[in-house]
Amino acid sequence: MPESFERSTLASMGELSHSDTVRHLRKLSHLLDNAIPIPGTRYRLGLDPILGLIPGGGDVAGAVLSAYIIYRSAQMGMPAKSLGRMASNVLIEMLVGTIPVIGDFFDVGWKANVRNVQLLEEHVGSDRSAKAADKRLVFAIVAGIVLVAIGLAVVMLIILRLIFQLIGLG
Repeated sequence: MPESFERSTLASMGELSHSDTVRHLRKLSHLLDNAIPIPGTRYRLGLDPILGLIPGGGDVAGAVLSAYIIYRSAQMGMPAKSLGRMASNVLIEMLVGTIPVIGDFFDVGWKANVRNVQLLEEHVGSDRSAKAADKRLVFAIVAGIVLVAIGLAVVMLIILRLIFQLIGLG
């Protein structure tokens, strides 16, 4: 991604400081993973597992929001190893999340976005001596997450179509 793209992206976001960006991403991860308390328990869930219940597009929407957290973290200079861990968190959540029922419970407990913002906070709080990831790697990670999510959504839609055909509704 050209440097001018990076500058225009930051300008459109009001040129947030690192602390403002971390605060923004923390709020987003809370909304996605912890916004809704489950009455009578100490557990919380967010919009991500709820979006995952929507066949097809729900997982894609959740993946795009998770990829945004990774993208913004990369803009803040996260090293490749940390971005790889962030991508792994999201991919694990997506792949296990496709298993009916078990995946839904896993999605509630795994909280990839909260994990990823914690990794970002550790990076911001460290001496940041690690080299920032290459822009091509960042693009590959974000694009890979979105493509996997789209692929999973297509597979789920095909399965739903086959089920409807088998029961005579399609």
